[in-house]
Amino acid sequence: MNETLPAALKLRVFTSHKQLADEAVLEVTLPSLEGYVGIFPGHRPLLVALGVGELSYRAAGKQESFPVNGGYAQVSPDRVLVFTEIGQDEPPGTT
Repeated sequence: MNETLPAALKLRVFTSHKQLADEAVLEVTLPSLEGYVGIFPGHRPLLVALGVGELSYRAAGKQESFPVNGGYAQVSPDRVLVFTEIGQDEPPGTT
């Protein structure tokens, strides 16, 4: 098998009120119902139920995180779509 892995993931995070993230990232960590899941480019397709915790991601030169309160994430080899409710603290720049 000679498949090339994508260099980055397209991360998009949505709440019922707004879009929180839309960028190319190198890594995403999601709080699933059974613990944290690390997602890297080339990950197998996956549907994840989210629990309460910190969603974090690493892009070129920066690390970001914010609290989430449930939802789900759809993972494919080059994309992560997250549908959630934000936790008690809004991430910087989203108000």
